Amino acid sequence: MISKRLELLVGGFLLLGLAAVAYLTVKLGAGSLPAGDTYVIEARFTNSGGLHPGSSVLVAGVPTGRVEAVRIDPADYSAIATLRLASALRLPTDSMASIKTSGLIGDKYVSLSPGADENYLQPGARITMTESAVDLESLIGKMAFGSTDKEPEKPAAP
Repeated sequence: MISKRLELLVGGFLLLGLAAVAYLTVKLGAGSLPAGDTYVIEARFTNSGGLHPGSSVLVAGVPTGRVEAVRIDPADYSAIATLRLASALRLPTDSMASIKTSGLIGDKYVSLSPGADENYLQPGARITMTESAVDLESLIGKMAFGSTDKEPEKPAAP
């Protein structure tokens, strides 16, 4: 009788622990910004390369926002990333956005490099100076199998 009660208590404790871990995973995974105002800007990329909503936005390695959405522009088939940034961050109009990878096969994030212009991006503005994600698979394929744009070698004349 005591053994069954102990097993029931351990099982309940284990379920409570799993529920707490699941709750923290969802809360931390959402990655809400610290308290304060935010604003939205957009960045146009030729290749978003696995960037998804919820990805981090970093300036000088410091988290300053989140990717809110990634959509395709039907006019020119480019990827438009909607970025939500902390309002304390004022970016010059000549800032650059790059898609980077944390580690070799880690998550994608947007790295912002502030420019030197005296005017600042307004909410809803679009960054057009961008650097798309590196397509690691095609890069490895080119290294492993050689580039496909090489001309075939001609046999030597006798």
